[in-house]
Amino acid sequence: MAQARPYYGDKGFSTAFYDRVTGLDARLAGDVEIYADLAPAGGAVLELGAGTGRVTFALAALGHRVTGIDLAPAMLAQAQAKRIGLAADVAARIELRLGDMTSVDLKRTFALVVCPYFTLAHVPAGAAWRNTFATAARHLDTGGLAAFHLPRMEIMRAPGPADPSQPVMAEPLPEGGKLLLFVRSRTFREAIGRLDQVIEYAVADATGTIRDRSAERLTYYMADPEPAAATAGLTLDRPPIDLGGVGDVWVFRKG
Repeated sequence: MAQARPYYGDKGFSTAFYDRVTGLDARLAGDVEIYADLAPAGGAVLELGAGTGRVTFALAALGHRVTGIDLAPAMLAQAQAKRIGLAADVAARIELRLGDMTSVDLKRTFALVVCPYFTLAHVPAGAAWRNTFATAARHLDTGGLAAFHLPRMEIMRAPGPADPSQPVMAEPLPEGGKLLLFVRSRTFREAIGRLDQVIEYAVADATGTIRDRSAERLTYYMADPEPAAATAGLTLDRPPIDLGGVGDVWVFRKG
């Protein structure tokens, strides 16, 4: 197998097929509702790790003014393309910006900051986490909330599939054929809470012959988020909210 590419890279299949794969993940069901319930009606929301706009667009459709930040130009390009097809009033409530959640400074504050779908877990649980919590705190109104969706440690520890040669997903494509996902390797380092996986995306034609593939390395980190939040002046506002049995939404308050 060829050397694994970074996940969500410019030419990776994880980027090209992000909306399709995410749309099939029932474990995300209800996350938008959780975030919407945390924001005041019509309140301003900052999303760290906006990706292709799934959460940003949904919150804007509910009447919120949403600024979405993402580090990956290819993901933001998809979001910008989809924004064109939105109703004019919804599109007017959306701002999309290229930026790093560990350092961005927009010079304004929001009622709510959200960091969905394990976005924080993509960076090491040390300085990068502390810097991201500082970003959240810097952009929050006094009394505002910050919500971070993080994986559960027991899920991180779980072994990979018994047979890596068998796909964990086989989804028909509109143009014919199937999109296949394989977990080629999965290792967890307990001492640093790091999960490394090589996920291979493969496109098969109608005969089942694989015509194209992309092996990509997906890394997650997990630790107790409260100490990092505390360094930024954020305190846990409520017990973590279960989302799909594999992760929790941690909600912190400023001031």
